[in-house]
Amino acid sequence: MASPKVTVGQLLERLRGTLQLEEIEPGTGLDRIVGNPEVSSPGLVLAGYVKRFSAQRLQVLGETEVTYLASLSPADRRKILELFFSFPVPAVFVTKGQRLPTGLRETASAAGIPVIRTKLKTAEFYRRIKPVLEMEFAPTVSLHGSLADVFGVGLFFTGMSGIGKSECVLDLVERGHRLVADDLVITSKRGNDVLIGRGHEMQRHYMEIRGVGLIDIPAIFGIRAVRQQKRIEVVVQLEQWDQDALVERTGLDVETATILEVELPKITVFLNPGKNITVIAEVIALNHLLRYSGVNAAEVFNDRLMKRMKTAAAASNIREYLQEDHE
Repeated sequence: MASPKVTVGQLLERLRGTLQLEEIEPGTGLDRIVGNPEVSSPGLVLAGYVKRFSAQRLQVLGETEVTYLASLSPADRRKILELFFSFPVPAVFVTKGQRLPTGLRETASAAGIPVIRTKLKTAEFYRRIKPVLEMEFAPTVSLHGSLADVFGVGLFFTGMSGIGKSECVLDLVERGHRLVADDLVITSKRGNDVLIGRGHEMQRHYMEIRGVGLIDIPAIFGIRAVRQQKRIEVVVQLEQWDQDALVERTGLDVETATILEVELPKITVFLNPGKNITVIAEVIALNHLLRYSGVNAAEVFNDRLMKRMKTAAAASNIREYLQEDHE
């Protein structure tokens, strides 16, 4: 699992246009590591209370903080700013394009901490930066397989090399479904149980078909045949046919696969000549949607069978009682 290391410079380069960012001292502190996906305001630190200060977070000075600093006497403001910038803060953002309080620029520069101004309002700045930080710090792993969007369900096809994962996804694309990534699926965890898969930037939406070579999916099938990322919802394990293998016949015993500590339903499909794996993949997706809506075909059939058996047993008991009644 990758351990993300993001610098202030990388964030600035990525978000300069989106967040309308302006460096106050260009080049200062761009190599500082952002070690936390959270962003907050200094709060009571500006009043001198630092016991619970989360200094590893990006700090935001909104209109309230800037107005408060401007209201202090020069001596008190200098004392507070020196205290604030004595902590290893990655960077400080000033929102609403506000004019910096006297002394803030010089104190930050002396500490090597970048001060960045944005024209956005404070609430809007928080709204835009938080998803980016969550994505940057999300646990990530690279998986060998192919990811497709089938009827809105993210199917991750895995199996030994050469078993036909890419060919299966290619057939799905030809039937109107969408390719997300082939061969290498970069998977990140969002929240507690959501896995998002995407392709590598260099090979995104290209497929390698053995005997044919690399093909450009959007160039052949159109832009509607691909998507940039998709939630992984079902793992489809492709296996060579083995007549001695134990194969699930009813669907009552659901296998699972664990990726980044998230359990996903796993369907093992054994391949043999003549099997239409594409149609099976579509059925897997539709069956997942059906279960998601609260309908489990295997459980419904099992309940129906158990009720029939109980009814038959009750009828049998009545017949035996009548046969033994000689009154």
